[in-house]
Amino acid sequence: TATAVYGPSVIYMAAQLIRQWSVPGDYVVTHTPAYDAFYKVILANQRQLLACPLHKAADDWRCDMAHLEALLARPQTKILLLCSPHNPTGKVWRREELQQMAELCERHDVRVISDEIHMDMVWGEHRHTPWSQVATGPWALLTSGSKSFNIPALTGAYGFISDDASREAYFQQLKARDGLSSPAVLAVAAHVAAYRRGEPWLDALSDYLQDNLTYVAERLAEAFPALGWRPPQATYLAWIDLRPLAVDDRALQQVLIEREKVAIMPGFTYGEEGRGFLRLNVGCPRSKLEAGMDKLIAGLKFVLDEK
Repeated sequence: TATAVYGPSVIYMAAQLIRQWSVPGDYVVTHTPAYDAFYKVILANQRQLLACPLHKAADDWRCDMAHLEALLARPQTKILLLCSPHNPTGKVWRREELQQMAELCERHDVRVISDEIHMDMVWGEHRHTPWSQVATGPWALLTSGSKSFNIPALTGAYGFISDDASREAYFQQLKARDGLSSPAVLAVAAHVAAYRRGEPWLDALSDYLQDNLTYVAERLAEAFPALGWRPPQATYLAWIDLRPLAVDDRALQQVLIEREKVAIMPGFTYGEEGRGFLRLNVGCPRSKLEAGMDKLIAGLKFVLDEK
């Protein structure tokens, strides 16, 4: 059994490992559209981001493995920063996809940091495969109970680092350089309680979130059948492709905020590949989601009428 490592958040831990496994100017590959903190943590640490765009295929998103290999093969590429399940698309990586990525990373001597914070939010027949089950080269798997059990305010994340030397170096930086000589006791207590006793609550939450996602699909199908939107494979984030409506992203944002008084994250927050999308968080009471969908639909209709 591997020794767990801790940190105040998954992104903090990823930043620590990026500094540890690369030098300024090196390349970090990630799939886009990407969680906005991925861009920040790469660029703020003076590394260069290499984007590997995901391509929409029916109800799935696909990675062009040949393109990924071309990025991994660059001499300055040191790290693949993976999001599994993927945020914002909600993609659950199939085992064979992960195995192929693992082989490519090993072939080109690229280390992997896998952010698996949405691991408990996987729907239907889809199954989450931890990176540790497919890895062939050096890796780190980072996660937290903060999403699953709504405890981010307590801080706290944990993970596993595959090799002893990297693990020791991580602890040295964490404790000596940053002075984080122990995890927050409330975070530890909350994680222990959640994982020991939280299963009934998590099961109920999963049902509620899936019902919320189904509700979004039903409302969108009624109002804009051309979208053909379906719930994601994972996460409580509705990644809504509005491109069939040909609405202007910034005009829509202005109407949603100023006229409808609702804030929904524009897709371009998550990179160029996110243009034309919205990311709607359904991790909330149904009443709030209903009000939000009323406002989103009204805002879209207003923008379309103005065209």
